[in-house]
Amino acid sequence: MTDINPIIADRFTDHLDVFSKTMDQMDVIQEIANRCIVALNSGNKILFCGNGGSAADSQHLAAELIGRFKKERRSLASIALTTDTSILTAVANDYDYDAVFARQVEGLGRSGDVLIGISTSGNSKNVVKAVEMARNIGMHTIAFTGEGGGKLAELCDLTLAIPSTVTARIQEMHILAGHIICELIEEDY
Repeated sequence: MTDINPIIADRFTDHLDVFSKTMDQMDVIQEIANRCIVALNSGNKILFCGNGGSAADSQHLAAELIGRFKKERRSLASIALTTDTSILTAVANDYDYDAVFARQVEGLGRSGDVLIGISTSGNSKNVVKAVEMARNIGMHTIAFTGEGGGKLAELCDLTLAIPSTVTARIQEMHILAGHIICELIEEDY
């Protein structure tokens, strides 16, 4: 048997440390779920956006709501703004990459909808612009960020700011929180 690389144990330790600190935000996770439940029960939808790994998280969480998370229930209205390559490339080409999510929010979002912007720094320009557009429309705005929250924390109604500056640890907590939110939403259906 070979020796285990110490990176493995270190990453588990890092993960547990950030996990422990994130538990202090269980009330924020509950409130995010509550806002989503109210929106869905009112006939509104949840929009998600983010870049890179956060784009993947957006798609993942939207899929959990459209499909199912743990139980059979009706499909719940959610859209990942990260998935339509024709829209993303056309808007980036014709306007600017910073507008790729804001243009979709403008076209698809309605007052009472929820926008969840995911950015580990909290400063992704295209996510910030999407939140600004959502606020103008009268949407509820929620941020998943890292430590400090960045610009999104200033703009959003609610912010889940993971107490870390390490992208991987932040993303691990984002998907955990997202799964918890999906489970809480499903309880209502």
